[in-house]
Amino acid sequence: MSSYGSSPAASSGSRTNGLAIAGLVCGIVGVFFASVILGPLAIVFGAVGLRQAPVKGGGGMAKAGVVLGVIDLIIFVVLISLAASHGGFSWYVGS
Repeated sequence: MSSYGSSPAASSGSRTNGLAIAGLVCGIVGVFFASVILGPLAIVFGAVGLRQAPVKGGGGMAKAGVVLGVIDLIIFVVLISLAASHGGFSWYVGS
């Protein structure tokens, strides 16, 4: 029987590591959008999440965030090198 005003789910104490989740989400979204920004964020959040994993859990998500962050940066470098080898970038402004 639980005490008045508390729910069993709230008192269970099993919380997932928020930084591991943030690293994983940044890594997944970074594959599709803004990889140069979200890639490093995924690496940082994943690394901090890995350090907190023994206490808070979420080690697998944190590792996946780090790996996806590295993949994001590799994708960015490949796209930049492809653009540079095919004439580079050009911004047309005015007449």
